[in-house]
Amino acid sequence: MTNLPGTKTRIGLLGTGPWAERTHAPALAAHPDVEFSGVWGRRPEAAAALAAACGTKAYEDVDALFEASDAVALALPPDVQAPLAARAAAAGCHVILDKPVTTSAATARELADAVTGAGVASVVFCTLRFAPPTARWIDEQVAAGGWFLGEAHWLGALFSPDADSVYAASPWRRDKGGLWDVGPHVLSVFLPILGDVTSISCTEGRADTRHLTLRHTSGASSTATLTLSAPAASAEAALSLYGERGKAVMPHWDGALDAFGGAVDGLLEAVRTGRPHPCDVRFGARLTEILAEAEAVARAERVAVR
Repeated sequence: MTNLPGTKTRIGLLGTGPWAERTHAPALAAHPDVEFSGVWGRRPEAAAALAAACGTKAYEDVDALFEASDAVALALPPDVQAPLAARAAAAGCHVILDKPVTTSAATARELADAVTGAGVASVVFCTLRFAPPTARWIDEQVAAGGWFLGEAHWLGALFSPDADSVYAASPWRRDKGGLWDVGPHVLSVFLPILGDVTSISCTEGRADTRHLTLRHTSGASSTATLTLSAPAASAEAALSLYGERGKAVMPHWDGALDAFGGAVDGLLEAVRTGRPHPCDVRFGARLTEILAEAEAVARAERVAVR
């Protein structure tokens, strides 16, 4: 992609579900440096409705959308996303992927190779890495260093009987649970601050709850409790660090809309400079590797106690 000065980057959208409708589409339509080039979806009627609402064009042929775009954003289930992202990269489009990039470690590595081999830029939309308050906080804790322990809990109420969310109908979330849906968010904070994961323990709790204990290359350890089945009254996402300077608590952030705008900015910067973004497809593949290993550890433990 080589845009002339003053021209906007054409970014298309793959996906028409609630996440695309509420976050990706309005953020792309509002971004000052983006021309929202069109929408493709597995349901053409939904693509037409979303495109009309955003003042852009619906495409029934995904390859035609690739041809009309410099980059594409994907808001699709992870195992639908991966082959389409590789196809977009092969067509010369930069990509903004959703998390997790896929749920297979082998497929994640293949996707990373395909995207980087095509010479296009990539960003994985891990909300906490791009929401302004949390992104600044992460950078500050990386610079501070000296961390001994990380603790996190993400108690989502998506599947609680007393909750009402449009995302509860998502088949892949039902199948994979909090480990795969909110686990990438927590890991996307721990890894840049504490280092890559060197050992994993994962224990099953009630419903889809998973308790992770991780060791990191810095020597620090971390724990995370992840679920989408908490009672609505106790839903909360929190992360704290403990180290030489005491305790640091991650600030709250305000939704995903501004964060997605930050992800677009990150992609445009990677394209402009030629430097990979720290939260790119290879980072996304590493998150999938960690989550797949955690899932396997929890499964083995379950089998062992039967």
